[in-house]
Amino acid sequence: MKNPYEVLGVSETATDDEIKTAYRNLAKKYHPDNYTDSPLADVAEEKMKEINEAYDTICDTRKNGGAGSSYQGSYGTSSSYTHTAYPEVREYIRTGRLDDAMEVLNGVAENMRTAEWYFLMGMIFSRRGWSEQAYQYFQRAYQMDPGNAEFAAAFNHMNARRTYTTPGYDTAYGGGCSTCDLCTGLMCADCLCGCLRGGGGCC
Repeated sequence: MKNPYEVLGVSETATDDEIKTAYRNLAKKYHPDNYTDSPLADVAEEKMKEINEAYDTICDTRKNGGAGSSYQGSYGTSSSYTHTAYPEVREYIRTGRLDDAMEVLNGVAENMRTAEWYFLMGMIFSRRGWSEQAYQYFQRAYQMDPGNAEFAAAFNHMNARRTYTTPGYDTAYGGGCSTCDLCTGLMCADCLCGCLRGGGGCC
């Protein structure tokens, strides 16, 4: 397999930020959405997979061997995450960097979007106060993986809010419950506090 640093066009001594920037630039360039109905669609999809694998491999290597170390060993596969940028996205959401979180998620090809991808997208929309969009993403995540307690909690809380919130509720109680309150209330207690602890390392 190709050297992952060469795939991203960076040196093995590149900083974590330089690696992230290179990955994002390539992801934007080769994202399959840019090649809809194009004869190069298959080529772009393969290139996107190669880019994701390279980025995942570098992230795994640096987490295990230390940032800035030379790449050693065979060029293996990614970790248990379909896309190892998900811990990074969780950290972005936790710290309110929603645009950064959205940028990373949008760089994931459609055929690689897992239940976690939809859950994280739902979290972004929820934080922005767009409850209907958040509900749709949470619902999709739950449908794809109904056995995941994290996804179920998010979907059930949002579903309960949609079911029991009546017209005028927010204003009648002084602007009370918003989707941001949802994040800081039960959803935070039930799932965010546990699920957003990850995301260490470079990616």
